Amino acid sequence: MMKISKITDYGILVLTHVARHKDREYWTAKDLSAATGVPLPTVGKVLKILSKGDVLVSTRGSQGGYRLAKVPEEFTLARVLEVLEGKMALTECSENGKHGCELQTSCVNKSNWRKINKAIYGALDKLSLADMARPLLMGDFNVN
Repeated sequence: MMKISKITDYGILVLTHVARHKDREYWTAKDLSAATGVPLPTVGKVLKILSKGDVLVSTRGSQGGYRLAKVPEEFTLARVLEVLEGKMALTECSENGKHGCELQTSCVNKSNWRKINKAIYGALDKLSLADMARPLLMGDFNVN
């Protein structure tokens, strides 16, 4: 099963909450935990990862907190997932370079997996954080 981690799921939940509330400049970990229902220690971990990955900017002080480093339209879901999960690769051979697959030199599916990986990355790269912040209604989802 392909599945994102719980940290990534919570990270996207926190980011979409921030993106939905553009009028608010800064968020504390405590505020985000209360607003999203994500436990405070987990929010803290997510905020640290997202800050290190330049998705969020932090400001110290009583009026400080976290804010998006750019507008939500400028962050793709692919970029956010890379920050939270690392470089996307469905299989070991989906990555360029050396990897641990014993069949690397003889596998007939290697190029197909790379093509699939590229297609999924491309789809995620077309979705912005602003898109994720807009709730979908039933029937709104169209795969093209």
